[in-house]
Amino acid sequence: MEWETVIGLEIHAQLATRSKIFSGSATAYGAEPNTQANLVDLGYPGVLPVLNGEAVRMAVRFGLAIGARIAPHSVFARKNYFYPDLPKGYQISQYELPVVAQGSLDVVLDDGTRKRVGITRAHLEEDAGKSLHEGMPGMSGIDLNRAGTPLIEIVSEPDMRSAKEAVAYMKKVHTLVRYLDICDGNMQEGSFRCDANVSVRPKGSDKFGTRAEIKNLNSFRFVEKAINYEVERQIELLESGGKVVQETRLYDPDKGETRSMRSKEEANDYRYFPDPDLLPLVIDDAFVATIKASLPELPDEKAARFVRDYGLSEYDAGVLTASRELGAFYEDVVRRVGRDPKLCANWVMGDLAAFLNKDNLEINDSKVDAEALAGLVTRIVDATISGKIAKDVFEAMWASGESADAIIEQKGLRQITDTGAIEQAIDEVMAKNPGQLADYRSGKDKLFGFFVGQVMKATGGKANPAQLNDLLRKKLSG
Repeated sequence: MEWETVIGLEIHAQLATRSKIFSGSATAYGAEPNTQANLVDLGYPGVLPVLNGEAVRMAVRFGLAIGARIAPHSVFARKNYFYPDLPKGYQISQYELPVVAQGSLDVVLDDGTRKRVGITRAHLEEDAGKSLHEGMPGMSGIDLNRAGTPLIEIVSEPDMRSAKEAVAYMKKVHTLVRYLDICDGNMQEGSFRCDANVSVRPKGSDKFGTRAEIKNLNSFRFVEKAINYEVERQIELLESGGKVVQETRLYDPDKGETRSMRSKEEANDYRYFPDPDLLPLVIDDAFVATIKASLPELPDEKAARFVRDYGLSEYDAGVLTASRELGAFYEDVVRRVGRDPKLCANWVMGDLAAFLNKDNLEINDSKVDAEALAGLVTRIVDATISGKIAKDVFEAMWASGESADAIIEQKGLRQITDTGAIEQAIDEVMAKNPGQLADYRSGKDKLFGFFVGQVMKATGGKANPAQLNDLLRKKLSG
């Protein structure tokens, strides 16, 4: 039997507010355990939550960016469950009336096709604390610094049909929240993570299979691996006559497998009801209009402009707009060079990206800034150096922090553009290789590369390639 995979993601993005969603406690990462939790976060009796207006603005900002409906009236609810890191015995979230509903995002897949993924809702909620196990044999510690940290939970429709589609969608959301400055997207610190709902069904069926929810995936690689493992597990189970149980599972990256955590709760298990301590959230048109006017150029808009204004392919434009910082860096290089936007793109996506990856640096920490890279590209454009020599210059720039011009002068790397000098080198090479010359003239065209290499060797790699090729063809043809 052929099977179809059905995937929906619930992405949790930590909002980049300075204080928590219902208290004035700080949200900074890395503080000593339980030093950023006040009486509201600790669930002491008699304390009252106060909604953080900045969290609301960020949620609306996201909703507008995905073309969603912003609810003029939404409600906070209590989601009741008991766990050591949930001191109140309930989590404040939104259930029936979320602040953002019915949006979508378009993602570009590996084969270049576009797919629209529906977003059912994005609701505000508070994070729970964290259980700690390392260094405490036989015990668990509780750190409530995260308790009350503001989140938006972004719930997709079950529109994805493969792990790769799910990763493409998650990356698109990751890019968007950073463009909007509402989340730093730091997956290692838990600022951006997701739960994946995975099921399979016979191909052609319109009835959903029983789903398993894989919790707390905090890297794109783990999302792909966990979904692929879970799909194989479910298919193997069904084909052997078993049944998939609706449950919550965890992904073990060391073993590369998912394992059962607990049976999956239904909404009624949480006994949702409106939080009596919080008034309904009322958002008027003027508030929405003000936020809409402040939105930055979004990734899709920027990519379309790069294609239109710079003549880039959709792929190149997509790579260069993966973050606001990368897009700004690229445009700075193009502005300084003043021409050849495709050449600028090649250098940003090629050598620069490779060196950043090698040193595990972000674009803002690059050892070669936009001004320096533009200086290098300019020397390629004006034929001072060849593209091949430029690679050596770039490596020296990365290591030393010096400009392209300084390194070119120090190492005497200027291209030879004097026609007479290039012709002289060609004549000498032809004189030294009469056999190859005769073979070339008798029809062995592949020897052209041999002569190019010999002339380059004779000129220390400094002959202008275009001039060299043109002059060499004329001389070899006799």
